[in-house]
Amino acid sequence: MPTALTDFCRYPIVQAPMAGGGSGPELAAAVCEAGGLGFLAAGYKTADGMYQEIKQLRGQTRRPFGVNLFMPQPSLADASAVEVYREQLAGETAWYETELGDVNGPTDDGYEAKLAILRDDPVPMVSFTFGCPSRAVLDAFAKVGTYTVVTVTTAAEAQAAQWSGADAVCVQGVEAGGHQGTHRDDPHADGTSSGLGLLTLLAQVRETVQIPVIAAGGLMRGSQIAAVLAAGASMAQLGTAFLITPESGANPLHKQALTNPLFTHTELTRAFSGRPARGLVNRFLREHGPYAPAAYPAVHYLTSPVRKAAAKAGDAQGLNLWAGQGHRLARELPAGQLVAVLAAELDATRAALGPGDAGYGTGGAV
Repeated sequence: MPTALTDFCRYPIVQAPMAGGGSGPELAAAVCEAGGLGFLAAGYKTADGMYQEIKQLRGQTRRPFGVNLFMPQPSLADASAVEVYREQLAGETAWYETELGDVNGPTDDGYEAKLAILRDDPVPMVSFTFGCPSRAVLDAFAKVGTYTVVTVTTAAEAQAAQWSGADAVCVQGVEAGGHQGTHRDDPHADGTSSGLGLLTLLAQVRETVQIPVIAAGGLMRGSQIAAVLAAGASMAQLGTAFLITPESGANPLHKQALTNPLFTHTELTRAFSGRPARGLVNRFLREHGPYAPAAYPAVHYLTSPVRKAAAKAGDAQGLNLWAGQGHRLARELPAGQLVAVLAAELDATRAALGPGDAGYGTGGAV
């Protein structure tokens, strides 16, 4: 397996692991075969479901790939606040003719079982979201040759990941679509100033840790990839850009909404899951976002039947339409072609800058 971050793929382009169906074997394989680094999202899947997708991906590509895990979450939810939110959602159950979900689902996302599979049958890379694994976990992966990455949203989180033995960090700016990968969900930090933009955060992390950095958050063009490489990243991770590709497993309503002028902007919200996540502003987000408690994954389980019913009804106004701030720049291209276009744009930007610009692999120790 590769031992340096820049050995994983030809281009410094990582396809983000998008839980909920977006990042499956077909998308990851297409990205890997085109010269990028494809990722499977194990979040919300059983351990066996994850393993089956790994087998499918290995049947489609021999190139290195990654698997992303959700860290277990502490039970911090206020039961009374969740019940109040259940009452707030009563109108949704009537509209979509469905019941709300049971909030008492598992909070560990099958973490230990997934770790066991990945240790017994190692994959090239494993990344972690919503926290940092223990040194023992990261050391165990190092022993089997798996490269480890921890998603971070602050310099302090990056430092904790380095201390724990991670090989690299994925720096997630506030522009990123989907869930913010904060290690500690602090409801008091909610608001417009709750997160740092990618370039500012990237600079802070680069001055704090010595391990390589993957940059994520609102990246949609090769010129933006060039910018984060010049700012010290070793690779760039893109999610929304790949969400619209035909290989993505995202709901067609979700894909259409990314470029639909009806959806003009994104916001961070707890409305769908109880954890801050960036999505297109639709009716559900507007009506329920202000009242949603900090209660992940309880709220995720609570709203799940409503989201499924909205999808079945073809109503994008009831879906969690995760999207980064650059969603209007999404291009409906096959994933492999998108990788090629991004690489060409990156090369063109470097050529325009002339000698001395930051190139792939120069963004930190590898």
